[in-house]
Amino acid sequence: MERHRAVATFPSAAASVADARRFVQRTLREWGMADAVDDAVLATSELATNAVAYAGTAFDVTCTLTDDEILIEVRDRHPTRTPVMPGVTAASGRGLPSIARLAASWGVDYDHESKGIWFRLPRPGLEPEPEEPPTDDFARRPGFPARPEGAAGETVIPGAPGGRLGADSGWSVPESDSASIRGNASDAGGTGADRTKRPGGANRSVGVRTRARAGGRAAAPLGRRSEPPALPAASDRLLRTPAGVESLEDALTSVRDLLDAEGAAVLLTERDGTLVVAASAGLTTEPGPDELSVVNLGPDARAGSPWIASDASDPVAAALRARSMAAAPLENQGRLTGLVVAVSAEPGRFEPADGARLGRIAEEMALSLEKARVGELERSWRGWLSFVAEASDLLAGTLDQERTMALVAQLVVPRLATWCAVYTDSDAGPPALAYVWHADETRADALRDQLDNVAQGPRPDAPGPWYGLADATGPEAGGTVHAFPLVARGRRIGALVIGRPAGDRFPRSAIELAEELSRRAALAVDNARLYSAQTAMSSALQRSLLPPGVPDIPGLEVAVVYEPAGEGSEVGGDFYDVFECPERQGGPGGPPVPGPVDRWRFAIGDVCGTGPQAAAVTGLARHALRILAAEELPVPGVLARLNRLILGEGERGRLLTLLHGEITPRPRRDGVTIGLTSAGHPPPLILDPDGTVHEVGTAQPLLGVFDGVDFHADTVELHRGQVLLCVTDGVTERRHGGRLLGDDGGLERLLAGCTGLSAGAVAARIQRAVRDFGPEPSNDDVALIVLRAS
Repeated sequence: MERHRAVATFPSAAASVADARRFVQRTLREWGMADAVDDAVLATSELATNAVAYAGTAFDVTCTLTDDEILIEVRDRHPTRTPVMPGVTAASGRGLPSIARLAASWGVDYDHESKGIWFRLPRPGLEPEPEEPPTDDFARRPGFPARPEGAAGETVIPGAPGGRLGADSGWSVPESDSASIRGNASDAGGTGADRTKRPGGANRSVGVRTRARAGGRAAAPLGRRSEPPALPAASDRLLRTPAGVESLEDALTSVRDLLDAEGAAVLLTERDGTLVVAASAGLTTEPGPDELSVVNLGPDARAGSPWIASDASDPVAAALRARSMAAAPLENQGRLTGLVVAVSAEPGRFEPADGARLGRIAEEMALSLEKARVGELERSWRGWLSFVAEASDLLAGTLDQERTMALVAQLVVPRLATWCAVYTDSDAGPPALAYVWHADETRADALRDQLDNVAQGPRPDAPGPWYGLADATGPEAGGTVHAFPLVARGRRIGALVIGRPAGDRFPRSAIELAEELSRRAALAVDNARLYSAQTAMSSALQRSLLPPGVPDIPGLEVAVVYEPAGEGSEVGGDFYDVFECPERQGGPGGPPVPGPVDRWRFAIGDVCGTGPQAAAVTGLARHALRILAAEELPVPGVLARLNRLILGEGERGRLLTLLHGEITPRPRRDGVTIGLTSAGHPPPLILDPDGTVHEVGTAQPLLGVFDGVDFHADTVELHRGQVLLCVTDGVTERRHGGRLLGDDGGLERLLAGCTGLSAGAVAARIQRAVRDFGPEPSNDDVALIVLRAS
């Protein structure tokens, strides 16, 4: 038996969802299963999103290929947290019902350490079940009179415009389809006996659902009458295929002519029970938004019988502005799916015999309509999943709050709405209008002005209509507007408002899609907000750990570079400082003596690690260096005292490498003398005017490890034209694959190429070399000090 298996593990991060999709897509293509990639990727996307959003752990994706099926499992490490089901265990599920639509079967199994959700797809290329050939179109069904044949492939319809209906209308359904659809419906409600055995303990398997497949394509199950359709539609016209709508309109023209009516229409039910016109012939008026619902229908419609309305007292006739009407329900498996109606402006126009004939026509149309509608819903569902998956990728790709809100609005417009606005909540004051987008960009400013003048911004607790623009004047006044709360981590952070022009109602599917998008958008906006706040806090802390400026030192050029690793969300552990050491009146600790300064000190250090703990040691070290210098302690004494301070921090202390030195001018302005101590720090380098590079200073223990260390100072004479380079290990350990910048004298060669350059030019060249050394950004802070005697 042929069997292939591939496994990959992903961390609990938003980017892992896209990585999981790519893994499944690549695996199936390598196995030659390209025809199954779309269904597998969509289902995996939903399961991976569920694992990240609700389990919050790393997860494994396992793909298995056998002779007759593809098995994919997403397994997380949170066995006690059950999968979230929309409308059952949570209000914000991640699409688990869609797995039942895409897979042949699916289920959940648990063991002591993990939880796995799996689904099966039939292997592409298997021999499909034979299908009955299609028969003729609607106009040739029982209930229509016999017609004389016209040209080949066409039927002559007496009284119809043009007198012909194409034989290939797209609405022909074989009589055997009734049995096959019923079979699929019964199969869809069954449960499989699949149970996955896992080592390490007892397992339990729940939620298994199986549905029939034909030739590897989805066969959508049909629900009962009391259950709404399980799939959303992409618009209020459920049958959107141009050829299908045209064919249905031609069939309705035949109905109108057969009953000698002035108009005919097919009304289909939406998920919320609203009846909308799917197609019509000769109909002059359509029902307004939400004007007609199945709850308005009389007992005949609910009993599945055709009926006659002799006047406008019937709610359907009233909604269609008809004086009389013949109507018949469209039913499938005992579920009302719509109505076929013929209308007239003349009261009492129709007889019971017309109703009976229309009933027979409706019986023949019902199965074909349902099949076409389910196919359209299936396509809409796949588009829904693809849209949500793509939107999730885009929202996860940015941590900029303003860009995230702009992206949300542009995802909504024009797919779901004509315009969109994003509001943010504040602790005090009304909601703030953060972003506005309109399908017509020239109207965006006017819309913003209109929303700015609203008396009270939206604060919805649940999705629903918003009437904030009801009394407003402007281009969007009187339109249909819905508001959705943006709730993240149990807290409302704003609102998403979408609108359409007056008379253009929102279909239920658009509302559901916008609601799902608002949930994902809320998390993305909140993540961006938290990231911005953390970055601002880290930047403020980082600035407080750096010196306010670099003093001017006579006869010495000084240049410094500091680059924290990452994107600014963490505080680095590297630091530097250059400061004056004036003489003190009355001895150590006194006020500075007025007049020129003849001593300066510099320091460059690297605290082990990053984040708040490293920042605490960095702040301690930098400020201690200045305080101890004011006490006129020599450089070795400063390091000894600082070592004891770090050791006194106990477990909170961090290891610290430090290069600290004191600068004094040489006689006759011939450079400077530097007394320096290197505590576990990379040794400084001197560049001579002739291009020679050599190390100076001796290595001594780093700080925070040993108590009672006696440090000493090394004296360095820096003559005119010589350059002293001090760096942290972010420079020497810059990585490119397995190679480091400092390997085999790499930094020495780089410095030798800086002969004749100023201190600033040397610092800039080394900084650029560090950036360009590897293709990826550096994962360590970079700090350097360049001193050049002039």
